[in-house]
Amino acid sequence: MTLSATNGNHAASAGDPRERLRAAGLRVTKPRLAVLRWLADHPHATADQVATAVRRRLGSVSTQAVYDVLHACSNAGLLRRIEPAGHPARFETRTADNHHHLVCRGCGRTEDVDCVHGAAPCLTPSCTAGYAVDEAEVVFWGYCPDCRSSATEPEDLSDHHEEGRS
Repeated sequence: MTLSATNGNHAASAGDPRERLRAAGLRVTKPRLAVLRWLADHPHATADQVATAVRRRLGSVSTQAVYDVLHACSNAGLLRRIEPAGHPARFETRTADNHHHLVCRGCGRTEDVDCVHGAAPCLTPSCTAGYAVDEAEVVFWGYCPDCRSSATEPEDLSDHHEEGRS
């Protein structure tokens, strides 16, 4: 299993955001540009984190406007929305491959993990029930190094592994 760089330097986030918006059939607006540019450098951000960053850059932008941008860009394939169980939805610009994620049970920190077997879909279900499978989503759960080092009792973290919830 290989951890990927999360600096946004992937094929999906390469190129001018203006051109990417136009190619996706979306109008080029300041909020859309601000969202795409910020997420390229801050993958796995929540909608609230994006809204705060966009407001810092542009001034007054409503939360609804940011949600609308995230929705439109996700639908157009410019952003990927991931929803780890028990955590808020997160957004990233890395959309051109079938990668997976590591999520910290403690703080929610999320990291990219390249596909376990390479080409999409990297996992073949035992039964497709007639579906044409085009993507597999895998979330690896555990504790990030920061949460592991700040644990008050080492066995706090090992209990999950012993219960088969690694």
